[in-house]
Amino acid sequence: MQIHISNSDISSMEKLYRINLINSLSGFKSVCLIGTKNNDNQTNLSIISSLIHIGSNPALFGIIIRPGVVERHTLENILETKYYTINHINETIYKQAHQTSARYPRDISEFDATGLETEYKNDFQAPFVKESHIQFSLEFKQKIEIEINNTLLIIGEVKDIYIPNDSLFDDGFIDIEKAKTITCSGLDSYHITKKIDRLSYAKTNKEPISLLLN
Repeated sequence: MQIHISNSDISSMEKLYRINLINSLSGFKSVCLIGTKNNDNQTNLSIISSLIHIGSNPALFGIIIRPGVVERHTLENILETKYYTINHINETIYKQAHQTSARYPRDISEFDATGLETEYKNDFQAPFVKESHIQFSLEFKQKIEIEINNTLLIIGEVKDIYIPNDSLFDDGFIDIEKAKTITCSGLDSYHITKKIDRLSYAKTNKEPISLLLN
């Protein structure tokens, strides 16, 4: 048996119910922390679950941000300085990461409020999260307005990547499970993962084989 929910049902739902339903409909998502700093050296840290792989050459990632009527410190810092970091979340910091979604005033850094530690590498302007195991920095490249729901797609190019020694394979594959990266569903549900397989490149005349057996 399945529950059928129509478009008209969605439109008539109570707001929080609709938000929970649609945010969990997409399944498991990447969940990361964005580190930024403005020109006055005020740091900011924000959790996101809208990280999108745009391309590999150049290496581009996008995030979806809703400008809205409240202050968006992360967005403002990215547009002001052009630099930001993405930091994977692991089991030891997910509660602190979740807390960064609270609406702190501009003069309070989420790093300070949650006890997470800033880390600066190779003279990059924006702060990394020291407790994060996989980190990468980006330079802002493009802002695309999505008029249908008044959101922005922010696209950045990867500048530096930091990965644990034992999590990078010879073919370039990153074992994020070994690095203890977690995932999320909806707005507030966090999950660890279990790899079931890794398959060979799909070809029309050949069945995929397990790369874990080779």
